[in-house]
Amino acid sequence: MIAFSAVLAGLVVGEAIANSNPNSTPVAADAALNLQALPGAIEPIARPSDDARSAESVAIAALDPAERKTGAATLLFAPMLRTDEPFGRTSERAADGPVWTKWRGLEAEIAGERAVIARCRMQAGDCPPAAQRFLSIVDTARTRSGRARIGEVNRAVNLAIRPMSDLHQHGVADRWSAPLATLSSGRGDCEDYAIAKYVALREVGMPNEDLRLVIVRNHATNEDHAVLAVRHEQRWLILDNRHLLLLEDKDLVKFEPLFVMDHGGVQWVTRTDARRPREARVPIRVE
Repeated sequence: MIAFSAVLAGLVVGEAIANSNPNSTPVAADAALNLQALPGAIEPIARPSDDARSAESVAIAALDPAERKTGAATLLFAPMLRTDEPFGRTSERAADGPVWTKWRGLEAEIAGERAVIARCRMQAGDCPPAAQRFLSIVDTARTRSGRARIGEVNRAVNLAIRPMSDLHQHGVADRWSAPLATLSSGRGDCEDYAIAKYVALREVGMPNEDLRLVIVRNHATNEDHAVLAVRHEQRWLILDNRHLLLLEDKDLVKFEPLFVMDHGGVQWVTRTDARRPREARVPIRVE
């Protein structure tokens, strides 16, 4: 569970995240996310009360390049934009910082687990229970195709994990877990579900460029939530730990994407809609 501030303070391009249309289904308690103990990192905790949420709203200043200034003025240019992203937005590479550090650490853990999975396929008799469960999900999904394969992974992962915050499970405010670690405990929060689906779909052969782990702001509850976006037949399907439905991004009008993570790293979701002409960008000076 995660809860961010609605505003990303001082983005390198000086843009604020655009507001989405607040008209969709409320988020379940296991969807909340929070960024408190380590600014700039996702910190899943149990969903707080309305008063607590208001008091705990924190700007993500650690993700702001201005927080890492060296004293001298730095001239920064906007990086290359990516189009055709989930929710009809564009994205661009995020400045290096805590989220990048956590994502790189997670990718290293995923690579280590991939070696375990490879050994399991060669020596099934010496395979940890969590790896057996993961391979069962992957192998069952491989018997299906297209949308049914995606739905099978969403269903199987949702049923294999019980929602629980990192604070309750690990005693820390924020921990991103690779799939085998999550399946070993059988517990996790929304980004743990999304990560497990991300890795499982890569294992069944889904192209990297068709997968995005997305952090969204749900304006119905003023909370943030992690989901997996999967591109299928030129449409982005959203895999959510709160239900088994495969909904298209265009139907989730209360979700405002904040940033995405994939094989290319961490990307800010920009204000400009990919379906509209983008205004000219100019270099800005960070003092």
